[in-house]
Amino acid sequence: MNDMSLRPAPAPAMTSAEALHPKERRSRRFAWIGMAASLILFSASLVVLWHVVSGIDVDELKTAFTAASLRQIGLAILLTAVSYSLLTCYDAIALRQIKVHIPYRTTALASFTSYAVSFTLGFPLLTAGTVRYWIYAPRGLSAGRVASLTVIAGVTFWLGMALVLAWSMIRQADEVASLVYTNIWINQLVGLIAAILVVGYLGWVSLKRRAVKIQGWRLELPGFRLTVAQMLIGAADVCAGAAVLFVLLPGGHNIGFETFVAIYIFAVMLGVASHAPGGLGVFEATILLALSSYPREPVLGALLLYRLCYYLVPFVVALAFLGAYEIRNRIKSSRAAFTESEDQGETEAV
Repeated sequence: MNDMSLRPAPAPAMTSAEALHPKERRSRRFAWIGMAASLILFSASLVVLWHVVSGIDVDELKTAFTAASLRQIGLAILLTAVSYSLLTCYDAIALRQIKVHIPYRTTALASFTSYAVSFTLGFPLLTAGTVRYWIYAPRGLSAGRVASLTVIAGVTFWLGMALVLAWSMIRQADEVASLVYTNIWINQLVGLIAAILVVGYLGWVSLKRRAVKIQGWRLELPGFRLTVAQMLIGAADVCAGAAVLFVLLPGGHNIGFETFVAIYIFAVMLGVASHAPGGLGVFEATILLALSSYPREPVLGALLLYRLCYYLVPFVVALAFLGAYEIRNRIKSSRAAFTESEDQGETEAV
């Protein structure tokens, strides 16, 4: 008998899916589910948005868009500046947590430009992280530390959202129910859950130092004092952002600010879940549905002005700042290289 027949048959090659660890397979499966859910949410929002705006009179929309007074536009610009100023505190808190000292002017530049770019382009972990690394890397921050900073800043945002949502949903459950056609008890339950999550997280990080591992790197979370600061700054930022749209709404809507903040937060959360850049389409559809009892043209006009004030203008300013920052760095590098060549020439002449 041929010896080859006695050898065991080679095992079939494993496919890439079979070679993955079970945890990795589950992670990929959840990623695909999340992506599918985001696409479904985005598509459904576009359908709703098209249904809502399809009957809008274009002339009335133009009138509504240009009907905003100089006072409204001025307040919107001021509140936008307040919101983006508070966003710089996100980075300041994160830098303090990772024990890195960076001048505030650099922190403000990195924070403002990263948020202005990520709000417009979407994918904040990628876009905001890239802009931050571009500015912070010359200051000695590694990619891991920039990632840590971005995560801590994100925690600040969500803590602020949860705190304001808990407050508004518990206090204004009846008014929110009249707008979104839900039960008062459901709204209060949502607010109570948000409050429990905020208090629970605060207690969790207060008992001892907490750290999490993300993609192999260790991130130590802020303690009690910094977490309280995160909540308050995040809440103030969310309120300032909501106020930008609130002051642009047409007069006579009779909606309290606390009630409107709850609607605004739901719109932002759905926009984030959809992964659409700036929640585009999803945010508008949510606001239009919540305010469906009011004339559509003025509300849509306010939404367009909000996009202009809070997204487009800061995005253009951020690009200008980044361009000026890069030109300045290149000029400094050229001067340094020229000075070095001159010094070398003088040394050789001697």
